[in-house]
Amino acid sequence: MIGIELTPEEPVATLRDRGVAAERAGFDTVFTSCHYNNRDPFVLLGQLAESTETIRLGPGVINPLEIHPVRLASSMATLSEASDGRAVFGIGPGDRSTLANLGLADERGLRPVLETLTTARKLWNGERVNHNGSFTADNAGLNYEASSPPVYVGGEGPHMCRMAAKHADGLLFNGAHPDDLRWAQKQVEIGRKERPATHSPFDFAAYVPVSIARDAERAATAVRPPVAFITAGAPAPVLERHDLNQSTAEAIGTAIERGAFSEAFELVTPAMIEAFAVAGTPPVVREQLDTLTDITDSIVIAAPLGPDPDEAVELLAGALGDRLDH
Repeated sequence: MIGIELTPEEPVATLRDRGVAAERAGFDTVFTSCHYNNRDPFVLLGQLAESTETIRLGPGVINPLEIHPVRLASSMATLSEASDGRAVFGIGPGDRSTLANLGLADERGLRPVLETLTTARKLWNGERVNHNGSFTADNAGLNYEASSPPVYVGGEGPHMCRMAAKHADGLLFNGAHPDDLRWAQKQVEIGRKERPATHSPFDFAAYVPVSIARDAERAATAVRPPVAFITAGAPAPVLERHDLNQSTAEAIGTAIERGAFSEAFELVTPAMIEAFAVAGTPPVVREQLDTLTDITDSIVIAAPLGPDPDEAVELLAGALGDRLDH
């Protein structure tokens, strides 16, 4: 898989057209980021289902805290139907900074993700579900025949990586540095040892914030927003691995929670960009992505794509041409 992420910060029609361009360029999967303060991802995914023919589509990633897991399962089944089976269910614990605005930050964790994954598969299989755990369901079921889209778990922690390798179809690991991906690969191998033989082949994917432009400085500036969010949510061991200041990371998170995004982005350092993103000219981006794909099974080009996202799709197509499915 070589996927691409669209962030619903722009009008739906703009992103729909960008998704069509991504399909034309040869990308095989489009993920949409999912935050309450952006546009609704399922509206965009529905339009993409109508406007594309071959590219896979899904949230990347949605959390099971803002929307009831049974409703999420139904939304994914509907997307699969509307796209003729091209849906991909990307699910994770959610962004700590934005979930704090909803009073949900303390509810993040592995358990809601695993319980949602398991419940969704039962519902897609036509079963009725009773559940009393991180959420409640009483004889819940779908009143229509549903397909079972592949499930990718988004996460960075060791337990989430291992759980994904044991139970899910893939892992979307939010990482851009070879050291982090090699670490994640070790966690995946631990989980794979407990993976049932009846499960599908597992896909270990790097979910990499990329900013590509003909001007390297413009590319670096454009990648600051996602790096700020990643830094704010990074656990202490990851910050230590890259020798990043934890108090600065906490200050970035606090600014994001207050909605002071410009302040948060200004706190991003070159070392943070090096640790958590790929940014530069087409040859530089190609070289760095080649290094990452030597470690992982797949790669997702995550937002911002570049200072000019539409141009970035073209530049990425040129830089990755021989890797894309034209």
